[in-house]
Amino acid sequence: MMIDRLIAELDRGLKILSIKPTSRRPRPDLNILETDSISSTNKKINAKYMRVNHTGEICAQALYRGQLFFNKNSEIKEELEKAAEEEIDHLVWCDKRIQELGGKTSKLNSIFYSGSFLLGAFTSIVDERYNLGFLAETEKQVANHLSNHLKQIDKSDKKTIKIIEAMRDDEEEHANSALKMGAKNLPRPMKKIMGYASKVMTKTTFYI
Repeated sequence: MMIDRLIAELDRGLKILSIKPTSRRPRPDLNILETDSISSTNKKINAKYMRVNHTGEICAQALYRGQLFFNKNSEIKEELEKAAEEEIDHLVWCDKRIQELGGKTSKLNSIFYSGSFLLGAFTSIVDERYNLGFLAETEKQVANHLSNHLKQIDKSDKKTIKIIEAMRDDEEEHANSALKMGAKNLPRPMKKIMGYASKVMTKTTFYI
């Protein structure tokens, strides 16, 4: 029943937001030692970038769950579920790195999760064929953000850099997989909405 599925999704969302999930894969920076050469100022800045990345993963998780809620195509569902699972790894990596850098996750995560879930669900309702295109465009925008963050992060913070690089590689792989499966190009207005929402998220969560 629809109501049961909705309750299950609400429960999943609450767990993602309030309970620390566990990753399936080990952290990519495990073999890199923490350095004392990072200044306290740069630690704070790096923690802010990782907070933005953490909220980005919250949004990605919600987008895919929203798409899955109305999707009936088994092949597309499998790809969305795979991407969603790997985003949980990213979520865990970001959360732990934020703690190590002395930062905190965003207070706005619940708002962005709700908005992203509705956007993902709306995409499925409008045209299920856009689901893979939405996946490809989301991953493309996230990968671009991560590449930009790599330019801003203090180069002595090799642990944070390694995590961001691994996340970017995953996002690019997700986008390429969606394109190979025949992802439909999104209409320009939808891309603009996604880009605007991404900018709002990035600007606000850097500080809050």
